[in-house]
Amino acid sequence: MKYELTKDLETGNRIIDNEHRELLNAVNALLDACSAGKGRAQVSSTVKFLNDYVDRHFAHEEQLQKQSGYPGYEAHHAFHEKYKQTLREITAGMSDNCSIADLAKLNGHVSLLVSHIRTEDKKLGAFLNK
Repeated sequence: MKYELTKDLETGNRIIDNEHRELLNAVNALLDACSAGKGRAQVSSTVKFLNDYVDRHFAHEEQLQKQSGYPGYEAHHAFHEKYKQTLREITAGMSDNCSIADLAKLNGHVSLLVSHIRTEDKKLGAFLNK
């Protein structure tokens, strides 16, 4: 399944939407490589990128929330912390020799992020656009 930043996932905030697009593109690149039988060669670099980028992206979102006085900051921050922790746990054992089960866990975790974007980040975007 390819991930795409469709209209229902756009927040209306250019920075947030661009970062979401970049995250989804990295996951898609890994999935494409796996489909072509070249996934193992990309796993380590993609996993490192995802962990680093999620940390940076969530920090950007939280900075925007603090600056704007977003009322949902605490719950949003709590989700971010739990998401980062689980992502690190899922990817800790992944290396150039990861299994299909590892990729399935990662894919499931990315799906959770997409759901978060569709609901919580959309609320944030609407608040920031007021």
